[in-house]
Amino acid sequence: MSKGPTRTHPPDRSFENFGFDTRAVRSGQARTVELEHNDPLFLTSSFVFESAAQAAARFAETEPGNVYSRFTNPTVRAFEERLASLEGGNYCVATSSGMSAILSTCLAFLKAGDHVVAAHDLFGASISMFNNILSRFGIRFSFVPVTDQAAWERAVTADTKMIFIESPTNPLGEVADLEALGALARDKGALFVVDNCLCTPALQRPFDYGADVVIHSATKYIDGHGRCIGGALVVKDESFRKELFGILRTAGPSMSPFNAWVFLKGLESLKLRMHACSASALELARWLEGQPAVARVYYPGLESHPQHALATKQQSAYGGIVAFEIHGGREEAWRIIDSTRFLSITANLGDAKTTITHPASTTHGRLTQAQRDAAGIKETLIRVAVGLEDVADIQADLATGLDAIAGASVGRARAV
Repeated sequence: MSKGPTRTHPPDRSFENFGFDTRAVRSGQARTVELEHNDPLFLTSSFVFESAAQAAARFAETEPGNVYSRFTNPTVRAFEERLASLEGGNYCVATSSGMSAILSTCLAFLKAGDHVVAAHDLFGASISMFNNILSRFGIRFSFVPVTDQAAWERAVTADTKMIFIESPTNPLGEVADLEALGALARDKGALFVVDNCLCTPALQRPFDYGADVVIHSATKYIDGHGRCIGGALVVKDESFRKELFGILRTAGPSMSPFNAWVFLKGLESLKLRMHACSASALELARWLEGQPAVARVYYPGLESHPQHALATKQQSAYGGIVAFEIHGGREEAWRIIDSTRFLSITANLGDAKTTITHPASTTHGRLTQAQRDAAGIKETLIRVAVGLEDVADIQADLATGLDAIAGASVGRARAV
């Protein structure tokens, strides 16, 4: 019988001493007897056992190997091992989406009566999940500004079991002090959970600063081309892996093998893309600072950004998200967005194609006004997720609307 790869845990270590780019291309692959060069794609729901005894051993987890693609699939496993290697963790559990990764983390480690301290500045759907779903089950949440260390320390109680952050934040690019928050979590006996979606391990490795769980929406930069939905959880501790795997096996927020295969391709070019879009984003941010219609630019790569020094310490580059406020209100913000010719008006990010959106009415539109105020999401805010086009073309596409708004402002001032 022709057999495919059947290893489960511990993960393959054959490339652990190689560089990031080599591991991004090579780690995690286990060739079958066909000796394929590319990563194989296992589109199968189940696997055949050689005997009833082997089937029993696989189900009891006393023998490693594939059982059922809800929780064991060779293509998914290859993605998990590759991402864990790049992130500096020991294990990865892949999930169906970034939000399912967050939910799985909470289901694995929290129970009724537990308390979580999280940042005001989380993705809107994360805040909605915490406040509107998980709170029904007796889990309490407190939200604090991501950059206010004293507020984090005041918010932690004896019941706090988790500190949860994104850094940099979406869309304002605020940067948490990972080392300080990691130390606080250790001191209080809480898990430190970091959403590393916007940087990926190509730019930032939260385990270096004390993270216990690193979360990814693979949908974004890991894919890099807007093709598939997926999420991932990376840990160092085997007991954490078992808790997360238990949720995956029983509750079933599983990653599709096809999506995992796509994400494997995305990881191969991850570092190249992350540094390319970071360079373009910095150039765009500096250009936006000089536009009359722009009131403020948010990008951690700018020297004017309040956490620029911290971002420089923690990250190798500053990412592809640039946000800016314009003079006027929602009408003017929408006019600028609608004036673009090729920028994609969509709330997704991490694509090779540059995207543009109005966060107050899209990604954060389901939050209350008070929640948007706390997160700094104004009606005048526009977010650009910079892709791989020529940055001069991105600037020219934005200039049409920006120039129109600036001209209208001058006209109003003269009329007065």
